[in-house]
Amino acid sequence: MADVNTFTDIPTTTLADLLGREQVMDIGIRPLWGPVPRVAGPAFTVRCPPGDNLMLHAAIHRAAPGSVVVVESGDLDYALAGGHVCAVARRRGVAAFVADGLIRDLAEVREMRFPVFARGVIPIPGAKSAVRPLGERVRCGGVAVDAGDVVVADEEGVVVVPAARIEETHTAARAKLAKEEAETLDTWESAHRARIDKILADQGFED
Repeated sequence: MADVNTFTDIPTTTLADLLGREQVMDIGIRPLWGPVPRVAGPAFTVRCPPGDNLMLHAAIHRAAPGSVVVVESGDLDYALAGGHVCAVARRRGVAAFVADGLIRDLAEVREMRFPVFARGVIPIPGAKSAVRPLGERVRCGGVAVDAGDVVVADEEGVVVVPAARIEETHTAARAKLAKEEAETLDTWESAHRARIDKILADQGFED
């Protein structure tokens, strides 16, 4: 079985090529500081209704070390978390937050170098009253995420590897990276030119 931690060696671009658009979160889920390290880990899933962040605050005490906490929210009016929540998550070994929403205290988060991928920043916090189950399927950045899926995030974006495809995807990604590493730019350029010229010729393009 592939070690989830070794996914930190695989760029999201490689995973996106293998898994397709449906496993790539939308452009709004971005690193909030940079340069951010690539992170990878099993998803710990959280659902927060708009205006409320109770369950994310509960999750930081329950997520296993190495987890990527993935939050469904869509709230663009209130922050899901701030500096103290991120500091506790970091201290407890959480690898990152990937949140379909906002945070606050960005300077603190950046200084502690806790990776947060989210839609942005706002200074006002949400309420803490709405109880929801943890560990259920969520949607984040347009992608369905189940607990235990592998989430890989870097400066290019966020890709979700379904739990059932971890081994297959890891093997294919390693093979793809090895092939690319062995290929010179001259070889790539030649093959690329031939491929593009064939597509153009097939469609009647003439120089």
